[in-house]
Amino acid sequence: MDADADQGGAPGPVRIWDLPTRTFHWLLVVLVVFSIASAHVGGGAMAWHLCSSYTIFTLLAFRLVWGFAGGRWSRFRSFVYSPATSLRYLRGQSLPHEHHHVGHNPLGAGSVFAMLGVLGVQVATGLVADDEISTNGPLFKYVSSATSSKATSWHHGAGQWLIISLALLHIGAIAFYWWKRKQNLVAPMLHGDKLLTADVPPSIDSTGSRALAFAIAAACAIGVAAVVSLGN
Repeated sequence: MDADADQGGAPGPVRIWDLPTRTFHWLLVVLVVFSIASAHVGGGAMAWHLCSSYTIFTLLAFRLVWGFAGGRWSRFRSFVYSPATSLRYLRGQSLPHEHHHVGHNPLGAGSVFAMLGVLGVQVATGLVADDEISTNGPLFKYVSSATSSKATSWHHGAGQWLIISLALLHIGAIAFYWWKRKQNLVAPMLHGDKLLTADVPPSIDSTGSRALAFAIAAACAIGVAAVVSLGN
């Protein structure tokens, strides 16, 4: 959700973030906060923590697929950068056709992949975690006690704090762009559009693409439910 100054003016709105991407983003924000809060409350809230975590699992699976099937600026290929491109960006030498000011620039892309990766590890460790009190992940019986113990330690400790740190960095970057560069990075993730020049290709965000996203999300939910049911 980051961008650089629009070098070519801003003649009109261009759809950058499709509705499925925006929905994924905000649901993930809410659920991550809820999952962390419910884990700290403990007790009966752990049932809700598990439900929230399974939903995050579903969202991550969806985003993995949507990274190949989604709108132009949501696809991974639009923000997977080579080291040379990233260095050129850091030197302020981006090429016009690279459109680093539109979707995720190289620094933002790193933040996105880091967050998705850490959340993926957090979900995986949660599936095999066991607090030895009343709550365990649905797959904990499929791993050794030593593996479960290590996963639990990571899930309750370093993994959680790493997510919080990445979230604070993300918020800090948004504040930096708002304060120093006078760019509102939140609004486009709400309504989907940015004011850009006509040469910027938009993301497809049609009824058909939204129906595809719904079908993908439903398939991911079924898959996650199947994984969770292995613990029964």
